[in-house]
Amino acid sequence: MNQMKILDQIRMCTICKHSLPLGPRPVVQASKQSKILIAGQAPSLSVHNTGLPFNDASGKRLRSWLNINEAQFYNPDYFAIVPMGFCYPGKGKTGDLPPPPECAKIWHQKLLAQLNNIELTIIIGQHAQRYHLEPNKSLTEQVKEWQTLLPERIVLPHPSPRNQAWLKHHPWFQTDVIPKLQKRVYALISS
Repeated sequence: MNQMKILDQIRMCTICKHSLPLGPRPVVQASKQSKILIAGQAPSLSVHNTGLPFNDASGKRLRSWLNINEAQFYNPDYFAIVPMGFCYPGKGKTGDLPPPPECAKIWHQKLLAQLNNIELTIIIGQHAQRYHLEPNKSLTEQVKEWQTLLPERIVLPHPSPRNQAWLKHHPWFQTDVIPKLQKRVYALISS
């Protein structure tokens, strides 16, 4: 299946329309040249409203962690952004609801199979971690294994402002993991 065709099909998908509070608006970014895959959770309300991935406070923190600007981040030849759920799932008690499972089941294998130039997969959050890596390990355990995962993969906590407590209790993430991540990203986008 042609990559542009699959992206068009994903963007027109309405499979979950009855379970989405604001209706479908799939958000995805990729090209055959993408070097870095950001495997995230699901779009926020801000992302739903703009159609631009990580166009919110989480995206601002993520770009800071990667030490890149918006032009670099939104260049699909650098970054493929493929969340577990392509549409805004709605609000829950403590944040957004989990991504609907249909997206991953229907689209991920087809799209990821065409991203042949990916050299680094950045796995963000528990739902993505359970899909891409070991489902029985905690997110913190996976983040701590960064040295064994790099240079091909890395797990990050969600960059949401709601994750302040996790970041405060794990200062090693900022001092040890972020510099190595930035070095790897710089090497890939400057080559």
